[in-house]
Amino acid sequence: MAPETPSPIDDALAPLPAGRLHWLKSGKLEVALAPEAGGRIAQIRYDGVDWLVNEEEGGAAAIAWGCYPMVPWGGRIRHGRFDFDGRPYELPTNFGGHAIHGVGFTRPWQMDSLEAGTATLSLKLPEDVYWPFGGTATQIVRLRPDGLELHLAVQADRHTMPAVLGWHPWFRKPDQLTFAPDAMYPQDGEGIATVPCVAPTPGPWDDCFINHTEVALVSAGQRLRMQANTNHWVVYDAAAHATCVEPQTGPPDAFTLLPNQLEPRERLELAFELTWDRDALSR
Repeated sequence: MAPETPSPIDDALAPLPAGRLHWLKSGKLEVALAPEAGGRIAQIRYDGVDWLVNEEEGGAAAIAWGCYPMVPWGGRIRHGRFDFDGRPYELPTNFGGHAIHGVGFTRPWQMDSLEAGTATLSLKLPEDVYWPFGGTATQIVRLRPDGLELHLAVQADRHTMPAVLGWHPWFRKPDQLTFAPDAMYPQDGEGIATVPCVAPTPGPWDDCFINHTEVALVSAGQRLRMQANTNHWVVYDAAAHATCVEPQTGPPDAFTLLPNQLEPRERLELAFELTWDRDALSR
């Protein structure tokens, strides 16, 4: 008997098709939403230039294309294990023996509202072996002629819960990355972030940083400037075809390294702003 095709819920490298796309537009900016594929952005197009690795370029693996929300954690949880509120927990592992990027990027989101340049999506988080705490995640995608505003939030329901939020864009390999972090989390032999933080090392990177300044990419004569209401950023630029610039509210393995607790009905929010500036390249 042939083995079953792995599910992206259980294997982050399993294929996750985009499904139906919903296009938003404002001026020169176009954004394709794929709510069935983890509520992700399938493509960001500015003035005819596609900025994201698409489903085919990413090999269709759930973890490897588009720009997806990470909720209720970002990065790896070591072996899926953590302690919270005096109790041990163990989540299913889905990537290299660890639990990665939350439960939102492989599950279909509900499209709550859709207009020409704005959309609102939501996801009821599970209350089972994959995530025992429940909660509700929401995201707002809002376009303006020269920029994209992404807002991600998670709200606890009746249970106190840990939480970290993040966005994971897979940008097509840029011509230039401008990034000047203050510090970085060193990795151990398992590739997991540890403390205390140290001075940043030269790239290429697959690391989490403390950063307080704007991050920028240059590609096809366009400059993309990024900022967020957090000082934690993961940058992965070791791949030949892509660079990931990921704002997060905490580091990988944050439930152990930098715990953040939400009381019932409490919310955690992350705002991520992307702005295109063609004129800046000629100055």
